[in-house]
Amino acid sequence: MNMMNVVPLQVTGAVTLAVVLLALWAGSGGGARGALRSAVLGLDRITTGLAALLACLALAIAAAAGLWQVIARFATETPSIWSEALVRTALIWMAYLGVALALRGGALVSIDVAHRLSSGALRRGLEAAALACSLSLMGIMFWFGWTMAQRVQFQEMAGLEVSMSWGYAAIPIGAVFAMIGAVAHFLDRREAELEYAA
Repeated sequence: MNMMNVVPLQVTGAVTLAVVLLALWAGSGGGARGALRSAVLGLDRITTGLAALLACLALAIAAAAGLWQVIARFATETPSIWSEALVRTALIWMAYLGVALALRGGALVSIDVAHRLSSGALRRGLEAAALACSLSLMGIMFWFGWTMAQRVQFQEMAGLEVSMSWGYAAIPIGAVFAMIGAVAHFLDRREAELEYAA
């Protein structure tokens, strides 16, 4: 196996383990633990709010560009060359930023049944395993998303004439927001999704 392909997995695994252990340490108690927990939750309030705002803005841009595409095609009979690329790019950004909101709400790696049936150390272990899975996935997304954004920086999106890096940048940026949301969910678990479950 090529060493270049193993390095991202090794780095992601090591960082994930370190973050999960730190989150377990900060998860209870006062003093330095409480200060770290408060700092992470404060950062989460800012980043998750920003991710929500940007995801909504991306959806609004996609809807407006899609509407213009329909109007241009059928009303003026001169199809827009930029609107399809803008819709696609805006929806990609919306989806990757929305992952942060899903992780913060505990809706991505869902272990509802096991969580309901467990308690104490077993429950906390399941939560730590879910955090590790989320962080590992987001770490890999960040690494390869960053690599792809750099690789395509000199290519242009057809119709928009901007660097393709703007589209691929949604992957690493969304992954960073999502990692913060996952750690915040671990430290301050929200069970809102369970209220709507059947």
